[in-house]
Amino acid sequence: MGRRKKHEEHEEHVNHERWLVTYADMVTLLMVLFIVMFAMSAVDEKKFNALKSGLAAGFGQSTSLLSGSSSIQQNAGLSAMAPVAPASKYQQVDEVTKELIKKAVQQSDAMKNQANYEQASKEVDRLSGVQARVLASLKAHGLQDDVTTTIDENGLSIHLVSKHVTFAANMATLSPRGEQIIDILAPVLKDLPDPIEIEGHTNQVNVKPKYFATDWDLSAARAITVLRRLNEVAGIPSTRLHASAYGHEKPLIDPSEPGSQEINKRVDIIIVSSLPPESQALLGQVVKDRARSAEGVTTP
Repeated sequence: MGRRKKHEEHEEHVNHERWLVTYADMVTLLMVLFIVMFAMSAVDEKKFNALKSGLAAGFGQSTSLLSGSSSIQQNAGLSAMAPVAPASKYQQVDEVTKELIKKAVQQSDAMKNQANYEQASKEVDRLSGVQARVLASLKAHGLQDDVTTTIDENGLSIHLVSKHVTFAANMATLSPRGEQIIDILAPVLKDLPDPIEIEGHTNQVNVKPKYFATDWDLSAARAITVLRRLNEVAGIPSTRLHASAYGHEKPLIDPSEPGSQEINKRVDIIIVSSLPPESQALLGQVVKDRARSAEGVTTP
């Protein structure tokens, strides 16, 4: 009887509310979770990395091979300074080598310029041969004074001046003399591979043309007249022929000089050089150098 009573008293002291402890622990953990989530809504990356490392260490894991390897940078993964790159070859050479490189570059440029000049010189020789053929053909018919010729950066220009009435005043029709000149030039031009530019020009007299609206119209009509005769009569392919008009904007000689009106009113037939631009630009310089040489002046 005494043992049974003692056993009943022991049962009366059993705590039947132990589940409250587990429940309280769960609530506490939930509260901590919500606090962490709230804190993460405005993430400080440095603090987040510290929290991550702490949690990982607490659960027996590590984010690095060695402890104490946390970054001191504001943003993980960024270095405090740029990686050290090997110095370039130009930074490693001494002043003597730099000077040698500079001289080598200058010598290379000089060789290129010399090559372009030699190419331009050969082109001037070729164009001079065409020029001689043109003048010889005109001279055979007594018409050498009806044209002037020049070689410049564009190529060979044959100027059909109106000094001997190539075109009548205010007209875009070739005179019989003008037609003869074109027909004499045509065989020489036809044998060449170069493109041909035909430019129309008027003189600088401030008078409206009688049969055309402006000087531009008159100069364009004259250029097209010459182009059509070279194409339709002489048979030069149209793919080689181009026409343009300049009105009174490009006088051949100073308009203030006596007789300039008869010379500036003209059509230019230009044999356009097919050289690369670097060499073509030197054609005029080659001509000038040769003129100085002929006069006994040394070219610098």
